[in-house]
Formats: sequence, C-alpha cells, structure tokens
Amino acid sequence: MTIKTIADFWFDPSCPYTWITSRWLVEVERVRPVEVRRHLMSLSVLNEGRDEDPEGDTEGYLWVPVRVCMAALQEYGQEALDRLYTAMWTVGRARGEDWAGALHDSLVAADLPPELAEAGTSTAYDEAIRASHAEGVGLIGGHVGTPVVAAIGPDTGGERVVFFGPVISRIPEGERAGRLWDGTLLVAATPGFHELKGTSYEKPRLDEPS
Repeated sequence: MTIKTIADFWFDPSCPYTWITSRWLVEVERVRPVEVRRHLMSLSVLNEGRDEDPEGDTEGYLWVPVRVCMAALQEYGQEALDRLYTAMWTVGRARGEDWAGALHDSLVAADLPPELAEAGTSTAYDEAIRASHAEGVGLIGGHVGTPVVAAIGPDTGGERVVFFGPVISRIPEGERAGRLWDGTLLVAATPGFHELKGTSYEKPRLDEPS
C-alpha cells in the first residue's frame, strides 16, 4: 500500500493565480502519491494595517469569498469546500463572469444551500479565518501572499517543507505537473533557500494547460 504525502494548501479563493496553482495540485494528486488538504487564508487579513493595500480592496470586497468558503468548510466539511471553490471558478466563467457574479449559482452547483452566500457579509466566521490564516502564514512569514503549501520534502527526515506558490499562469498537466512538484520540493528543501523567480508575470490562462 502506497503511503501518501499530505500537502497542506492555504489559499485565498479570490486569486486567479492561486486557482491555477490549485488545479496544478489536482494534477499532482493524479501522478504522485500526494493528498491535498485545503485550508483558507485571507489577503484581507494579510494586508491589514498596511499603508496601501496591494490589492486595492478599499471596500473589503475580498472578505466575501473567503467568508463563504469558511462557512462551507465549517458547516459541511473539506469536500464541500473543494466543490465550492471549483464551482466559483468554473460556473461564473462559463457565462463570462467572475466568481462573484455567480456566487449563488456556484453554491447550488456545489450542492450547498444558496443561503450560505449571506456569510459573505457577516463576521461570524472571521475568527476561524484569522486562525487558519495565522497557521499557514506562521509557517513561512507575512512577506508572502497566497498560496502557501507545506509538505514532507525529500531527504528532510520527516520535516515539512513550506513554500509560497508556485505562481504560474498555466496549468501543468500529467507528468509535467509531477516534475514541477518534485522540483519545487527539492528547491524549497534546500538549506538556506529563500526565493526563486522566473520571467515577468503574464495574465493567468485559466483554462489553458501548459
């Protein structure tokens, strides 16, 4: 029996690059003995107290999706969160809208009560969001954003490797996804490693594999 590596994945559901990283991890689960556990973090929490919000979210708009996702997680569990997150980034885009434009439809598609949308304007789940965010960011530091991944790396003696990203604009599939996983763990587990960057950002290609 193959023992699976647990990959803990902290994400803010509003970020398109994070959505692509999440689809990469779905591919990784298919080609490597990895099981992804999803946790929530929040760009709104991360940017609190900063003189200028990097997301330009002066109205607190980005609280909505993470609150609804936390409601789904706490009330209905990990699989419900996965279904909702997937629906948020597929149902709306099928109509040319972003995740927010089809929030109620996304809940229905995820087989969840549409009334959960009310959590988006409530503070009822904020304490749980902050605790989950603190757990993920506490592993790596507040100098990063979404997503954060933690997993057992190669030759680490059972110690978890933690990294931000990877930030990618296309979804690797099959063995390409597996090789990116292997390489990311290898680099992140290198003693003294801090940062690795590629070329300038391109817009996320949400439906296009690499």
